[in-house]
Amino acid sequence: MTESPKTAAIIVAAGRGLRAGSGGPKQYRTLAGRTVISRAMQPFCENNEVFAVQPVLNPDDIAMFNDAMRGMQYQSPVDGGATRQASVHAGLEALADHAPDIVLIHDAARPFVTPALIARAIKAAGHTGAAVPAVPVTDTIKQVSDAGHVEATPDRARLRIAQTPQAFRFDVILEAHRRAAREGRGDFTDDAALAEWAGLTVATFEGDVINMKLTTPEDFVREEARLAAALGDIRMGTGYDVHAFGDGDHLMICGVRVPHSRGFLAHSDGDVGLHALVDAILGALADGDIGSHFPPSDDKWKGAASDKFLKYAIDRVTARGGRIANLEVTLICERPKIGPLRDAMRERIAEITGVALSRIAVKATTSERLGFTGREEGIAATAAATIRLPWTD
Repeated sequence: MTESPKTAAIIVAAGRGLRAGSGGPKQYRTLAGRTVISRAMQPFCENNEVFAVQPVLNPDDIAMFNDAMRGMQYQSPVDGGATRQASVHAGLEALADHAPDIVLIHDAARPFVTPALIARAIKAAGHTGAAVPAVPVTDTIKQVSDAGHVEATPDRARLRIAQTPQAFRFDVILEAHRRAAREGRGDFTDDAALAEWAGLTVATFEGDVINMKLTTPEDFVREEARLAAALGDIRMGTGYDVHAFGDGDHLMICGVRVPHSRGFLAHSDGDVGLHALVDAILGALADGDIGSHFPPSDDKWKGAASDKFLKYAIDRVTARGGRIANLEVTLICERPKIGPLRDAMRERIAEITGVALSRIAVKATTSERLGFTGREEGIAATAAATIRLPWTD
C-alpha cells in the first residue's frame, strides 16, 4: 500500500484587501455570520490528510485572527511580508523543520474551498509535483492596448482561471522561493508563475466555480445573498427562566454585572436573560434545553459564567451551517431598572454571540406588583430566537 504524502497547508492572510471597500481587512469581515478567514481555514484544519496548517498574517491582525479562529487547531502564525510572494515564502520557511512532502498554498480570501477540492490538490501534487486548480473561461476575452483598443481575441478554449489551493512538492517550491529571493524577483502574483519561472512544469486540475476570490464590495453582496438563499430552513425557538433573590450585592443580567441589594439563588451565576436565550436557541435547533447540556447536578457548572452557555448554543448553530437571524429577551422585574442598561446588555450579547447589534433586542416590563416578581422575590425572563439552517430534508 502506498503511504499518503505528508501534507501541510499555508493560508495567506497578510493582505489589506483595499479593493473590498470599508470594514477592515476583507479576511476578517463576515459572510452569513462567519468570518471569511474561518471559512477559508476550517476545511484544512479539519482535514485528516493535512497535518499542519500554517497561517501567515499581518502582525496588526493577531487579535482579530485569534477571535475568528477560536477552537481550531493550526500552527503558530507567522508574520507576512510586503507582497503575497514574501508572505508565502515566510510560510514555507516556517514549515521547513516539519519537512512536509506536499504543501497546499491557499488565499484566505477564498472562503468556499471544499474537502473535495483539497483532495484533488493533494492527488495532483503527488502526480506532477506542481499543479493548480483551474476553471474554464466562459466569456470571450479581449486583449486591449493602453488606449483601450482591441489588439487580439485569445482562443478561450485554451484559457483558464487559476485558483488556490495551489499544490507543490514542498522541497521544490521552497527552493524556487529561495532562488527568487536571492535574485531579487518579488513580482510574481501567484506561486504557479514563480514555479514556471523556476523551470517547473505546472499542471492543472479541476477547480470549483464556487471557490472564487472575494475582491470587491460586490463580491461580498453576491455571496451574502447566495448564502442567505441556501439557508432556507427558518426556525424559531422560545425560552423562559426564573431565579429567586438571595444574599448578594449584584445580579448578572444579560452578561452585565448590575449592582443591587440582592443576589441570585442559582447553581451558576443565575443570568436569567442569557439562560432564556440559550433555551430559545436550543429550542430552535430541536436540541434539548439548557439543563440537558449543563445539568445543575454537575458541580462543574457551579458558579459558571453564563456567557459560556450562550457561546456553546451559538456554536451548535454554526456547526450545523446555520446563522442567527434575531435574538430577543424580555426581562420581568420591578427592580433593578433595565432601561438605563438596555444598550449595554445588547452590546454584551452581541459580543458573546458575534451577532450584529441590529439583530438583538432587550426589553423589560413589570408585573404591576403582582406575583413573585411584583413582590420583588426574583426575576423572570422570556426569550425568542430565529435561526436559519440549510435544508437537510
